Amino acid sequence: MTKYIFAYHGGNAPESPEEGQKVMAAWMAWFGSLGDSVIDGGHPIGMSKTVSPGGVTDGGGANPLGGYSLIEASDMDAAIALSKGCPMLDDGGSVEIAECLDM
Repeated sequence: MTKYIFAYHGGNAPESPEEGQKVMAAWMAWFGSLGDSVIDGGHPIGMSKTVSPGGVTDGGGANPLGGYSLIEASDMDAAIALSKGCPMLDDGGSVEIAECLDM
């Protein structure tokens, strides 16, 4: 099995505590459906800074990271299939998937 990082971009923050609970329930249900594929559920990400040779900027660039998870799947197609039920997709966001390479 291969490890993949799911990087979450976009979406909207919940506008109320009740909406937040609904969103969290959707995420927990999705993670539950992934079973043993979830290595690390990850975390949401706060505001970021980008460090480059030209200096430091706020905001994470054009498509800031919103969170991540570490998943295990047999191949990229299987990882893509696992991502299809992600609540981020229902909220206008996207899931970037990248294979974690062994060093």
